Amino acid sequence: ARRVRRAATPAQIAAMTMPLNCQKAAAMVRSPLSLLSVLLAAGLVAGCSSTPEDKTAGWSPDKIYSEARDELNSGAFDKAVPLFEKLEGRAAGTALAQQAQLDKAYAQYKAGEKVQAVATLDRFMKLHPASPAYDYALYLKGLVNFNDNLGLFAWVSRQDLSERDQKAAKDSFESFRELVTRFPDSRYARDSQQRMTYIVNSLAQYEVHVARYYYQRGAYVAAINRAQIALADYKDVPALEEALYILIQSYDALGMTQLRDDARRIMAASYPNSQYMRSGFKAKDDPWWKLW
Repeated sequence: ARRVRRAATPAQIAAMTMPLNCQKAAAMVRSPLSLLSVLLAAGLVAGCSSTPEDKTAGWSPDKIYSEARDELNSGAFDKAVPLFEKLEGRAAGTALAQQAQLDKAYAQYKAGEKVQAVATLDRFMKLHPASPAYDYALYLKGLVNFNDNLGLFAWVSRQDLSERDQKAAKDSFESFRELVTRFPDSRYARDSQQRMTYIVNSLAQYEVHVARYYYQRGAYVAAINRAQIALADYKDVPALEEALYILIQSYDALGMTQLRDDARRIMAASYPNSQYMRSGFKAKDDPWWKLW
């Protein structure tokens, strides 16, 4: 007579469907092992049965966006970013996904994650070259680099944009320039133009800052070279008055009287009431912490 197989019990079915490592853990529990082995096996079984909970699993894209915006508006940028990333996947191919990318970049910017913010914006502009929000992406990219600073120590030392590495300033200028050129009627164009003016002034001042540094250390040839760069590359910016003064003083220190006198004539014609010619270099206010 044919033997009739008994139906598997629920426990046996669960054991058969367990991953191999979990089956081994369960077998360890059934074996007469030491207390330590039993505790280790129990931990393995518990780990096999637990999975990370996704609280957004049942949320609609609109709800995810609403929650992400709430986190963003409350300043919880680290919580907003992953929500926007989830929304990008859930609403892929929609305008909401595009908005999520832009909002994520803004959250990264506010969180101080400059590199990540720029990468997000570059990706957005590559994927959506015809987006109506392209001008905003350029504007935000310009802002990210415009506000790239040295953190607390820049404020403590009163260091301004002209005294920093100028790569971020130049990148910022290019973003604003592209915005103004391609989207002259954009709501961001006027502010971008004003920031471009500030950046140009700062770039010129940077060259003069370096020229002054060399002059004050007796490197007069180097000072002349940097001052001439400022005069050649920039027009109608405030820093040019000091650049001329550095030329005059450096030529004088080197005994190059003819060139000194030529620079003096240009100074008199361009800045007849020059404060530099009357009082010399402007004294820079010392930071509050400098007591000597």
